[in-house]
Amino acid sequence: MIVLKAVVVALFATAATGVCAAECPRKDALGTSRVMTVDPQAFPRVGLKSFPQTLPLADKEVVLTFDDGPFPPTTTKVLSALASECVQATFFLVGRNAEANPGMVKKIATAGHSIGHHTWSHPWLDKMGQTQAMEEIDRGITADEKALHGKATSVPSTPFFRFPGFASTPALLSSLQSRGIAVLGADLWASDWDPMPPEQQLRLLTERLDDEGKGIILLHDTKAQTAKMLPAFLQYLKRNGYKVVHLVAPRPVKSSSNDR
Repeated sequence: MIVLKAVVVALFATAATGVCAAECPRKDALGTSRVMTVDPQAFPRVGLKSFPQTLPLADKEVVLTFDDGPFPPTTTKVLSALASECVQATFFLVGRNAEANPGMVKKIATAGHSIGHHTWSHPWLDKMGQTQAMEEIDRGITADEKALHGKATSVPSTPFFRFPGFASTPALLSSLQSRGIAVLGADLWASDWDPMPPEQQLRLLTERLDDEGKGIILLHDTKAQTAKMLPAFLQYLKRNGYKVVHLVAPRPVKSSSNDR
């Protein structure tokens, strides 16, 4: 039993290492409490809405994620709200939006947020063949990487992917896992794909969060109602003792000069 416990502790230390976030200049801000390094080999897929396991978050820890951008009119407001509270999030970009707005992609990254991938054009991938679906995934990654780094490659610098509509297949999940790409689902969401006033969305999201107590939260930076709701939600997190965890990928292992 002691040996098993040691193995589990070692796995978590490798898969999701938490370190202190950079200090926020505003002492009264919510801030990012810690940074979690997520190893796709140990956590190939997470999010209780789709999978049996999620990330090892403590009670009252949340991960903020935003899908479908960038869309400058609303993404800019989301970035401003996050910056005002010194909070980092993960943005899952749609490739055609990244291609159309490379400056906004760079702005997201420069602000310290992580950039994940969300296909080229946001189709339901379980409705198409394996080859076509992988082409859609790779085209999205390539567009995101070109916008971010100026280099067209289907090898993601941050190997995080989210399926549109969580519509995965076993074959696609296996393919992404074999490439070392983690699939991030969600533990709760704001249902912001349904039109509603920001106040109603805030109430819905906070009720769900209080029921769950922690988790990966799905939002959309393309939605005006979400951009309007976000400042109040961040204040709610701060008032109620929630902590924000920022997800990053493991750093690439550099080869030594003796490696061949």
